[in-house]
Amino acid sequence: MLRKFLSVVLLTTTLGVAAHAQVQDTINKKSTLFVGKDVLLLGAFAAGAALVAPIDRQVASRLQNPHTQENRFLKNAATGFRLLGDPGSLLTGAGLYLVGRADGQRRVQALGLHSVESILLAGIVGTGIKLTAGRQRPYADTANPYNFQLWRGLTDDKYRSFPSGHTTAAFAFASTLTRESQFWWPHATWYVGTVFYGGASLIGASRMYNNMHWASDVMSGAAIGTLVGLKVVKYTHSHPGNHIDRELIKGKRSSQIQVNPVLFSIRF
Repeated sequence: MLRKFLSVVLLTTTLGVAAHAQVQDTINKKSTLFVGKDVLLLGAFAAGAALVAPIDRQVASRLQNPHTQENRFLKNAATGFRLLGDPGSLLTGAGLYLVGRADGQRRVQALGLHSVESILLAGIVGTGIKLTAGRQRPYADTANPYNFQLWRGLTDDKYRSFPSGHTTAAFAFASTLTRESQFWWPHATWYVGTVFYGGASLIGASRMYNNMHWASDVMSGAAIGTLVGLKVVKYTHSHPGNHIDRELIKGKRSSQIQVNPVLFSIRF
């Protein structure tokens, strides 16, 4: 079941990369924020959610099997990936920005700043849905994955299951990094995307292992994070004079920058 879920997540995010695989740098070219190809991305995630929702209970039951929960490797891995998702994604984005700022590297600053913007914006969207949907977390009742109640999330964290916040942050970071890499190394996009989207998928799996989210929560978080990350990058690159970039990105001109490949060795 878990293998099937991860395959669905990776398939839909891969389609998302394909839908936005435009190698031309539009940093000085204004473009429409939402385009027809977004329908492909939305359709991919909708199809993924439809495939995952019916197996929510089975995935939760399988992961909460005593033998699985007693596995020390899985337990330690789940803890590590949880921390990498939150606060790891946000700290990595902030760290990239500070490194770029210290050395006057505008592109590195942009990468870090846009990652942080994506994570924060995706978090706002996800939290709003959490508070509104009021879905019960699986640890409260693993046998009942369809327990929603409007606005119940305002009263108790136990009812803030949908969507997964850690997964939202991880996919916002992954989509931002992958899309930004297209402007630097267009031929390496698939490699960068595989590493970072793969890491984000494992972060989602860790939240299910910890019994904090259903599979469809993770799928929805992946959708929100990916969409927000792509749109933040598109907006900032097609509006280079936006107030935030103008105030926070300082230093050398982009044409003077030598990109350091070591920066992309950072993984989830």
